[in-house]
Amino acid sequence: MTQTASNHEGENHPHKNKRLVKILDGIERIGNKLPDPAVLFLLALVSVALFSWLFSGFVFTEIDPRTKQAIFVSNLLTGANIADFLSNMVTTFTSFAPLGVVLVAMLGVGVAEQSGFINSGLKLMLKVTPEKLLTPSIIMVAIVSHTATDAGYVLVIPLAGVIFHAAGRHPLAGIAAAFAGVSGGFCANFIPSAIDPLLQSFTQSAAQIVAPDIQVNPLNNWFFASASSLLIMSVGWFITDKIIEPRLRNTPVDGDPADIPKFEAITRQERLAFWLAIGVMFIGVAVLVYACWPVNSPMRTIDGELAVFKAPLMRSIVPLIFLLFVIPGIVYGILVGTFKNSKDVIAAMTKSMSSMAYYVVMAFFCSLFIKAFADSNIGALIALKGAAALKSMALPSGVTIVAMVFLTAAVNLFVGSSSAKWALIGPIMVPMLMQIGLSPDLTQAAYRVGDSSSNIITPLMPYFPLVVVYCQRYVKNTGLGTLMAMMLPYSIALLVIWTSFLLLYWGLGLPLGLQSSYTFPAL
Repeated sequence: MTQTASNHEGENHPHKNKRLVKILDGIERIGNKLPDPAVLFLLALVSVALFSWLFSGFVFTEIDPRTKQAIFVSNLLTGANIADFLSNMVTTFTSFAPLGVVLVAMLGVGVAEQSGFINSGLKLMLKVTPEKLLTPSIIMVAIVSHTATDAGYVLVIPLAGVIFHAAGRHPLAGIAAAFAGVSGGFCANFIPSAIDPLLQSFTQSAAQIVAPDIQVNPLNNWFFASASSLLIMSVGWFITDKIIEPRLRNTPVDGDPADIPKFEAITRQERLAFWLAIGVMFIGVAVLVYACWPVNSPMRTIDGELAVFKAPLMRSIVPLIFLLFVIPGIVYGILVGTFKNSKDVIAAMTKSMSSMAYYVVMAFFCSLFIKAFADSNIGALIALKGAAALKSMALPSGVTIVAMVFLTAAVNLFVGSSSAKWALIGPIMVPMLMQIGLSPDLTQAAYRVGDSSSNIITPLMPYFPLVVVYCQRYVKNTGLGTLMAMMLPYSIALLVIWTSFLLLYWGLGLPLGLQSSYTFPAL
């Protein structure tokens, strides 16, 4: 199937804002003139080392909440630090969290894809999903995927490109919509996920600096996060269909035809095999539920919790994704004849890994840069300086919340980890806002808005290079600039509209979540 975006509605709806298109095109051109992402991370690594040497002699007054001591910049160019960097280089790379997540999940997904299982599922999905609702459906699935930690990055985003391509729409628009839902809407979800207790633990610790007896409910932002899901879906839907897809209408899909799935009418044998494979998948899910149900299940923590990060279930999400795709994929492949023996299954896994070779190279340099950036303390210093500046402004409460959102979004460009960022900002912002009468629940909600909005425009986010690889499957010359320009409208819209939504939500007095409040002391 050969297609470009010109065969969709963008042909009939010319750009209403040519200035915006020119700006985005300019960003794309400039961004794509940057070195290859792998080289960019290498240059960033060198820059961090040089800046660490430059600032290591300065004395800073900000207190690092992690150590309770004045923060300092560690010189990475000392003999001891260089020796440590070199001796741990292999471990730094192999322990890079996204690398294992992506490769293990892709082994299972590769079997399901090469067998034709995913292909048949998409055919059936396209039959029952109206074309007008395809975009919001993908965004909502992307938002819900947060429940399974990083599953959205390795499953939903690439599948969105496949689905859009099969529907005759530009695949990059599908990838953009899913990326906006998975990463731009990272802190929104109808379903409670592991991110809730993770953030709550830092919020409660920070709040206890002022009120030692205060308790923060892990679901203190659940209602707001649920309502935000609808907002993100609506914003993403509009931007995808009215801005991104029309702009892509002249971007040809010129990827390797061998890498782009071909879609033909589903046969009776394929339909039967698909539903039998789905049946096997549901049996697997039922077995998992049965194993997790008892209070003393080995998949729970000692306290009987399932939805916290330390629970074996949460730590097993990626292996479970592997099993829940590889087993139905094998069943489907055997039934339709694409898998005749075990060698065919291994060949499918090998092919899926070969498509990840470029990402592995980028992950190597990315992991070294992130490690050096963290070890230097430069990112922590940026976060603490920003929080201190906000505190010194003594702004009105509403303006302070807006400033809190924008501060978080800015820091997020340099410190990608949500928990690491909140560990730095939380101990400063939560007590500070409590002292002007704003609750930890409201401060955490503001943090979640800012933390999500700028995820999709920073190449320093560990999964950003992976999304570039997904795009290159369809458009060969996709670079960092292409993805940044494509995602910038989502980022700006989410930052402005989601912040406004938080203020409106606050103004209406709607509950943020369970046992939550807007004021401190709680009224």
